[in-house]
Amino acid sequence: MPRPCVELDGIEKLYRFGEDTVRALDGVDLSIFDGEHVAIVGPSGSGKSTLLHLLGCLDSPTAGAYRLDGEDVSELSESRLAEVRNRKIGFVFQGFHLLQRATAIRNVELPLVYAGTPTTERGDRAVAALKRVGLGDRLTHRPDQLSGGQRQRVAIARALVTEPALLLADEPTGNLDTQTGAEILDLFDELRSPERALVMVTHDSALARRALRLVALRDGRIEYDGVPSGSPEELLHA
Repeated sequence: MPRPCVELDGIEKLYRFGEDTVRALDGVDLSIFDGEHVAIVGPSGSGKSTLLHLLGCLDSPTAGAYRLDGEDVSELSESRLAEVRNRKIGFVFQGFHLLQRATAIRNVELPLVYAGTPTTERGDRAVAALKRVGLGDRLTHRPDQLSGGQRQRVAIARALVTEPALLLADEPTGNLDTQTGAEILDLFDELRSPERALVMVTHDSALARRALRLVALRDGRIEYDGVPSGSPEELLHA
C-alpha cells in the first residue's frame, strides 16, 4: 500500500483584518499518497492558494495538524520549516522564478546550495536533472536565451533536483501557449514517480482532466474529492 505523503486533519486558516475575520480554510481533512497526481481546483476565493501555501510550508494553519512525509510540520519554527521546504518540497510556479543572470545549471543548483551540498555533487545533480527534462543541450543558457517552455523545464528540474517527497505546481502552464502547455503536462506525466506526490493548483480544465484525482474547494471546504469525470468546468469556476 502507498503511504501518505500529505496528511491534513481539521485544518483551519483564519486571517484577521481589523475587526473582520476571513476563514480561508474551514476544517479540511485530506490525505495524498506517494505517487498520486492531484489537481486542486475551485472558484476564486475558494481557498486554493491558502491550501497550496500550507502544503508548501509557506504558512502555518490556525488550527489542525499537517504531517508531511510522516513529520508533523504544523508548529515547526521558521528555521525548521525552511529546512523542510528545501529538503522535502519542490515548487513549480507560473512565473518560473528563475535568476535572470544565472545559467540553467546555476538555477537548478540553488536548492542544493541552500542544503550545503558539495560543489561537484551540485553540478552533477543539476546536469542530470536538466537532462531529465530534455535540456541537456541548454545547460549554460540563461533564461533570456530560452523559450517559455524551456524556462518552465528549468524550473521543473530545479524542483526535482533534491528528489522531494512532494512536488507542488501553481498554474504551471499559465504563462504558456496551448501547445507548449500540453508539452509541459506530458513532461509531468513522464516524471511521475511512485515515491513522490504531485499536487497542481489550476484554473485550467484541460490540466485538471489530466490528473488522476481531483479535489475541488469551495468556501474553504472540500466540495469534491475523486476521479476527474465529465467536464470539471463547474467545479473550476462556479
